[in-house]
Amino acid sequence: MIRILLVDDDLELCSMQGQYLSNEGFAVQMYHDGESGLEEALSGDYDLILLDVMMPKLNGIEVLRRLRIHSNVPVLMLTAKGDDIDRIIGLELGADDYVSKPCTPRELVARVRAILRRADPDKQDSGQLQPLKVGALTISAASRSAAWQDNLLDLTSTEFNLLEILCRRAGRTISKEDLSMHTLGRPLARYDRSIDVHVSNLRQKLGALKDGRSPIQTVRGIGYQLVVE
Repeated sequence: MIRILLVDDDLELCSMQGQYLSNEGFAVQMYHDGESGLEEALSGDYDLILLDVMMPKLNGIEVLRRLRIHSNVPVLMLTAKGDDIDRIIGLELGADDYVSKPCTPRELVARVRAILRRADPDKQDSGQLQPLKVGALTISAASRSAAWQDNLLDLTSTEFNLLEILCRRAGRTISKEDLSMHTLGRPLARYDRSIDVHVSNLRQKLGALKDGRSPIQTVRGIGYQLVVE
């Protein structure tokens, strides 16, 4: 059974979300402050973590920062509606996606399933699991790992998904809308910078081409392209 850790100080909302997730077949454990939530998250026993931003003792942003030092477990941030700064900071620190509160139980479950589906290599057919190599970049879908010049990259689940689709379509421009559907499992909302932030994170982790450029190039007004040398 898929295990989810829900960390939120809103007891009523947390209980409601936990009950709905349980009804959908997930095993849910709930904590109500950042300090105890982080300790539990570091146990490594969870398939996904739902993490609120505003919490006592330790806020969700700091929990995420400390968690990412030790683990790349998928994280879905719960943010206040319209709080763009927290969303961007969370994505920069390695959150896989976010959902605005309040959200419907159906939307929450859809986001959870989308992240889990894209984090599970068993859901891909055998043809999709063959290693890919584009220039200095090597990707193994089977082990969900990537290397640049034979140096293993430390990627979150969403960063890996994004890099994989760019690699599979190397040399071609992919729109932000397509990237959002492939990596996040949802349409890209207006003013949503999720893909831009994930690309920025990838650029920092990848090396540079011989001419000093990033291997992931922006195609203005459209999306991104992985350069083929």
